[in-house]
Amino acid sequence: MLHLFSIFAFATCGGYTGQLRVSVDCMEKASSNLSIGIDFGYPFRLHQVSFEAPMCEAMRRERVFLTGDYSSSAEFFVTIAVFAFLYSLMAAIIYIFFLNKYRENSRAPLIDFVVTVVFSFLWLVSSSAWAKALSDVKVATDPDEVQLLISACKDQTNTCGSLHGPRWSGLNTSVVFGFLNFVLWAGNIWFVFKETSWHKGASRFAAGASEKQGGTFSQQSYNQGSFDQSGSYNTQGNMGQPSEYSQVGGPTSYPSQMQHHIGVLFVKREFVSPYCLQVAAPATNAWDCFLCHRQTDE
Repeated sequence: MLHLFSIFAFATCGGYTGQLRVSVDCMEKASSNLSIGIDFGYPFRLHQVSFEAPMCEAMRRERVFLTGDYSSSAEFFVTIAVFAFLYSLMAAIIYIFFLNKYRENSRAPLIDFVVTVVFSFLWLVSSSAWAKALSDVKVATDPDEVQLLISACKDQTNTCGSLHGPRWSGLNTSVVFGFLNFVLWAGNIWFVFKETSWHKGASRFAAGASEKQGGTFSQQSYNQGSFDQSGSYNTQGNMGQPSEYSQVGGPTSYPSQMQHHIGVLFVKREFVSPYCLQVAAPATNAWDCFLCHRQTDE
């Protein structure tokens, strides 16, 4: 789509030709010229456009030149449109036939992103410059303004008039396509940025941070909560009275449970017999093990 709009932009501007006609009616009818055609077009070097007009003095004629040179803005606009067309065409070929290689190479998306940003900026600048130049071209080629350049029209005894002015629909369309290309290229920046390593790296960082936060939350829940699974245990009670525990089946992870309770016993500095460790393995605190220790001694 981008290359099509680029074609429309430079075709409507680069292929433009316009014409205006004025008339000079002298007092001496033999010297009059009632239809003077003035042709101009791209690249709008109007100071090089000339036409012959009667001087209304003994059949004498003069060569009159238009004023203004607007070639820089027009050529800049067309140049950007042509290069944008070539690049978008090349990019379309790569996306269609070499998409896998494009994604495997980390530098290609970065280059594509930078070029897209640059073309978006150039489309905005060139379209704005061309819009301003077009308004100046319209003024310079206005039949009323052209009549002021003819010396015979400065004499009030002669009559000058305009037959018709240029048609501006094609050039107006080129300006519209210019700004439309800017919108399309600027909107395409996000889609190209998603393919770059910058966006992928940010996504991975966000995913890693979420996983780390989730892991921290799970660890806190593990440290504060109680186990409730087949072969696990539930402990309720307080330090004021012995707590009751129940075990369904054998422990599913006996070594890990033993390590946990042995560590608790070392912190409490309690001595427990091996028999007590086997009986009180599901216990969650040193108080249960201490009770088991007393029952074993009795």
